[in-house]
Amino acid sequence: MLNNKADTIEEYILKQLKQNADRQIELKRTALADEISCAPSQISYVLSTRFTAERGFVVESRRGLGGYIRIAFIPAELDQKQMLFQEMLEQIDEETPFDDVKSMLEFLLDNKLITRREAELIAQMVANLYKSEAVKELSADERTRLIRSIFVTLAKIT
Repeated sequence: MLNNKADTIEEYILKQLKQNADRQIELKRTALADEISCAPSQISYVLSTRFTAERGFVVESRRGLGGYIRIAFIPAELDQKQMLFQEMLEQIDEETPFDDVKSMLEFLLDNKLITRREAELIAQMVANLYKSEAVKELSADERTRLIRSIFVTLAKIT
């Protein structure tokens, strides 16, 4: 039997992760709070105390109307690489200049986490995303979401 709300929240998230083949889920904080009958702050507490990198989890969270929580379980042998990608993801936001993204790609290339071809292809695509934003074909938020998705994909396949 569960002792408290934190246990209920943790069990729910773990069950969802186990049911998903790629061991990654995306949840809405308010929807989860409604489903479990708790405050969103309780979910935040559980995420920060029970779904940590030390325990093999990567948590990406965005608050606000389009907010979400993305939780992934990372096997122990991948922890260091995943931590690196998590740090990179945390650095990518609407204000991140193209040169910073290119530096991240160069770091991955130098450390043999991606090939020269992959680095060049991704750099070209990212450059096009920045150009599209400059001519108002794309918002900074959309550009950021697309760039972050590239790094999430790299984290999964590296």
